[in-house]
Amino acid sequence: MIPRSVPLIFFLLFLVPEIATVSSLMAKPNCTETCGNISIPFPFGIGTGCSMNDWFSVDCNKTTAESPSRAFLSRINMEVLEISLEDSTVRVNSPIISSGCSGRGANISINMTGSPFAFSYSNTFIAMGCDNRALLNQIEPEIVGCMSTCSSSTEGKENSYCSGNNCCQTRIPLGLQVFSASLGSAEDPINDQGRNQCKVAFIVERAWFRNNISSPEVVQYYMQYVPVILDWVMYYGTDIPEGVTLYYDARNSDAMYCDPPVNSSTSGRLGLRTETLYSNSTTCWCNDGYEGNPYLHDGCTDIDECKIPGVNWCSGMTKCVNVPGLYKCELDKAKITFLILGAATGLLLLLVGIWRLYKLVKKRKNIELKKKFFKRNGGLLLQQQLSSSDGSIQKTKIFTSKELEKATDRFNDNRILGQGGQGTVYKGMLADGMIVAIKKSKMVDEEKLEEFINEVVILSQVNHRNVVKLLGCCLETEVPLLVYEFIPNGNLFEYIHDQKEEFEFSWEMRLRIATEVARALSYLHSAACIPIYHRDIKSTNIMLDEKFRAKVSDFGTSRSIAIDQTHLTTHVQGTFGYLDPEYFQSSQFTGKSDVYSFGVVLAELLSGQKPISYERPEDRRSLATHFILLMEENKIFDILDERLMGQDREEEVIAVANLARRCLNLNGRKRPTMREVAIELEQIQKELFMHNKVVKNLKTSGMKFPTYGKLLGLLLQ
Repeated sequence: MIPRSVPLIFFLLFLVPEIATVSSLMAKPNCTETCGNISIPFPFGIGTGCSMNDWFSVDCNKTTAESPSRAFLSRINMEVLEISLEDSTVRVNSPIISSGCSGRGANISINMTGSPFAFSYSNTFIAMGCDNRALLNQIEPEIVGCMSTCSSSTEGKENSYCSGNNCCQTRIPLGLQVFSASLGSAEDPINDQGRNQCKVAFIVERAWFRNNISSPEVVQYYMQYVPVILDWVMYYGTDIPEGVTLYYDARNSDAMYCDPPVNSSTSGRLGLRTETLYSNSTTCWCNDGYEGNPYLHDGCTDIDECKIPGVNWCSGMTKCVNVPGLYKCELDKAKITFLILGAATGLLLLLVGIWRLYKLVKKRKNIELKKKFFKRNGGLLLQQQLSSSDGSIQKTKIFTSKELEKATDRFNDNRILGQGGQGTVYKGMLADGMIVAIKKSKMVDEEKLEEFINEVVILSQVNHRNVVKLLGCCLETEVPLLVYEFIPNGNLFEYIHDQKEEFEFSWEMRLRIATEVARALSYLHSAACIPIYHRDIKSTNIMLDEKFRAKVSDFGTSRSIAIDQTHLTTHVQGTFGYLDPEYFQSSQFTGKSDVYSFGVVLAELLSGQKPISYERPEDRRSLATHFILLMEENKIFDILDERLMGQDREEEVIAVANLARRCLNLNGRKRPTMREVAIELEQIQKELFMHNKVVKNLKTSGMKFPTYGKLLGLLLQ
């Protein structure tokens, strides 16, 4: 058993309002239950025969298509805001009476004499305005009102905005049914400044006024109505519809209860009543364990406490059984059976657990070993780098060693794609069929650890079509592993220096590759979220995909810098032949150092020669030096790759050669930026495209077409 108390039932109703809404009928059958967003419970009702009598009849008016419908009490023409059966109250809009206020309509008084409605004692009478003497009318012989002054001082007054200065308040009489007020001036001969100013008076819900109105001006100039609470009662006699008996001794049952009729010796449930208004009236409600509308026939329905979580007290081996108005706890045989089966299952699980424990100990040793490798391979350093990146690094997939062993057939030598100074690259296929390149770094020592982690961090920040994409990494193996997208056609060095007769390494392809590399470096220098210097640009680090598009790779020595930095001071690192002499002397690496290395790559593409060659004289073993000297001697065509001879590309070759010469300037400040290099190469590429298009059209028409130089001369005339 649970205590039968009204507060508990109200708690249940608020705890699960959706249950009460679905299971309880609040209006009479075939009558509308709502108007807009307002519930209309019986004895109120919309339409003929839906209310207890005319006093409780509600009109539902649709003002506009956009706004919801509004409910009005038909007899007293007051807008309904909320109806409460539990408190026997209705919340309505009450007009504001004014004097000397421009823009307001005619003052409306309220007379509810003879109705079951009266102003609740939870309201208060308010007067606002400078020098306002407001009195309630038609309540003789009593005099109820208040007077506000024009003083602006609020010192030491609680609720200072309505404590007499421009605003005053007082309680209303019990059972008030008429609201009409007279407004005037106190006629103070010393201070008459408020005599002709705007004055207002109104009855308002006390709690609403305290929480929503902070100054008199809000009401005086912006409001026409304020909310008030009306008490309502049910009378015996002629108000009772046919077939309904409201005598408390006849209606009282297990489901509902009605107060005895109010007379001179009883006060009823509301307490604050007068003999004149509430004589021969009653108030009903649903008993504990029931919910609904006590004014309807069988309107109070049983609450199933067993379906409401946290309400019933049944637990352990008992189950909740609902009974009308209550619930009871009975022994649950199913739970007892389940307990026995559970004990047997538990014993079996204990045996299985012992066996699994052995497996877990063995597995844990393996995990500890992987943790050791993770720490040794720079996992903590990687986490630190990622956490300090402010969210700019894309999420990198962490592969398990088992996945990558399976992908490379346990790192079979037949899967090797290439070997370099930082490790070996294997070709692998993941479980989803994706072909990848897996870089197995050499044993990481303290000197190489930062390079490896730096490559992960740098590539995680880069998203460009001409930069090799890092898919993930694995640090739980003896040596760290990086997983890249697979680039099938090797590196640029092979196509420049290992000539293949079956492959035509044309000028158009060389120019396009140079342009793509320039775009990637321009992106790294200026368009990436953090400026990135590659620091090891060379032809072996430029990969070619299935469509021979360039992909810049190998970021092991790259560094990101703050946006406001102009250079990076480090130990000199790079590849001999591509290394910026200015960087070699000062140890200060700038974006122009990458420009120098790219200039060497341009010289490679033009000449087909290696960056360092002992076949050249000692003072010209560096391709950069040899290239600049030939440019100064105006002998650029002496170094041109023989595969480019006869392609009639002199002007384009000279334009690219001049660009390479500017990139190779010993003074870094005189070199162009990578953005300028990319723009210039794109322009040369566009001119080549237009030339090829014109030539193609001429060939199609059978006309003899001029050389590129002659064509350019004709266009410039």
